Parts: sequence; structure tokens; C-alpha cells
Amino acid sequence: MKLIQNSPLLGCLILLAGTTVAAQDEGPRFSLSAGAEYTTGTYGGDTEIEDFYVPLKATMDFSRLSFRLTVPYLSVRAPAGTVITGPGGEPIPGSGDIVTNSGIGDVIAAVTVYDVIRNRRLGFAMDLTGKVKFGTADVDKGLGTGENDFTVLADFLKFSDRVTWIGSIGYKFRGQPPGAVLDDALLASAGGIYKFNGHTRAGMFFDYRESSIGADPTQELSVFLSNRISADWRLQGFVFKGFTDSGADWGAGLQVKRYLPALR
Repeated sequence: MKLIQNSPLLGCLILLAGTTVAAQDEGPRFSLSAGAEYTTGTYGGDTEIEDFYVPLKATMDFSRLSFRLTVPYLSVRAPAGTVITGPGGEPIPGSGDIVTNSGIGDVIAAVTVYDVIRNRRLGFAMDLTGKVKFGTADVDKGLGTGENDFTVLADFLKFSDRVTWIGSIGYKFRGQPPGAVLDDALLASAGGIYKFNGHTRAGMFFDYRESSIGADPTQELSVFLSNRISADWRLQGFVFKGFTDSGADWGAGLQVKRYLPALR
């Protein structure tokens, strides 16, 4: 089943927290989206780390394939020496004076294959996603590790009249920056999306991510509301709460998406 993914600007779910379901049978479609996300937390340290993430995303959707490219701007207020390990990842807290660093973040390219498994009678489908996080962020500013990460993800969907249940499991393969060891990590998510009408949907997801720096796994609960405000525009907002020291305490964000005419 085709998904149009308006993911919250969390790097993982990527994933799913905030996915908006909308079947599409027409030809290839191109869309552009922009968003802003604010997160804050101590991440196991003693000082708050504030992260402002502004991604620009281009998406090309085909009937069973989706290609996405995300170019983000990142601003981080944190102790000197803090290293951001990637979008949706856990920072490695520093111990110096509080500084603010900004710049282009890690560029992300992703491809999703829809309906790898599909059973219309049971209302079930499975999609597969591969993603590359390129180490484009400024290492000297601590905005990234300078290394590429690779993620594979399987999404399992069960459709009913108004609710789509979604479970995801994946694995992130970490690049190894000089002077640090980052563990590969298991990713998982579970939740559902409720369709109020043809324009408005809301959802809730619980996300689990293993730590890459030997800390407790990240556990987060997110909720979102998405509304198609016209034939070509969709607006989405979300909030989330973290429950472990390795993740953010909370975060919130907005995303606006513009659908361009189908390609003929």
C-alpha cells in the first residue's frame, strides 16, 4: 500500500512517527517540504542541549517506489565539545562552555519500495526502506561525525476502516569517526494513524532505538496531527516526549508539504 510519508523531523522514523496514509494511483508525483523541529535534553550529561533542525526535502513518488533527498540546516546550543551523531541520533555531550554552532547538517538520501508483500484480503502490506546519511555536517563545529551511516527498515501495515496500524523494525550501521566508537543500533516503532476524513489524520507512535554510545536505549512517544489544507498543500505538527537519559526530554515541530502536478 502506498504511503505518503510526512515524517516528523526526527531522524528515525524516519521513519514513521507521523506517517500520513494516502493511497495514490496516479502517475509519478514530485513534492517539496520544509519543516522546523526543536528538541531539548541533557542526554545523560549535566547541561541542556538545544537542537533546532530545519530540513528541506524533495520527494519523487512512483506507484511502488519513493525517492527522497533531505538537506537540513542545524543549530545547536550545547557545551563545547558536543558531537551530534546524526538526525534523530543521540548527541555525545561535551564539557566546555556553552556555545552555539550552526550550519548545514548531514544530507540524507532514502528509497522506499512499497508492497514488497501485500495481501488485500487481510489488509496487510510490508514496505522496505534503505537510507544513507552522508557525513556532510561540519565536524569541527560538532554538527556531525563526518562519517556515513546506513539504515535498513521494514514497515508492516495493517489496514482497517479508519485506522492503519504500523510496526517497524530496522538496523542502523554506523560509520566510525576518528577517536570514537559508535555501535550499530536496532530501531523499532509501533503505533497507528486514525483517519478523521479525507483531509485530516492523527497518529501516535512509540519509538525504540538502541544507544550507539553505550547508554540506555532511547524510548519516545510522539503524537501528530496532519491536515491537507488544499489539493496541493499539507500541514503537519507533532510533539514527542522522551523517557530515557539517552534521548531528548521533549521536542515539537511543524512541516509543510507542497505537491506538484503529476508527471506525464
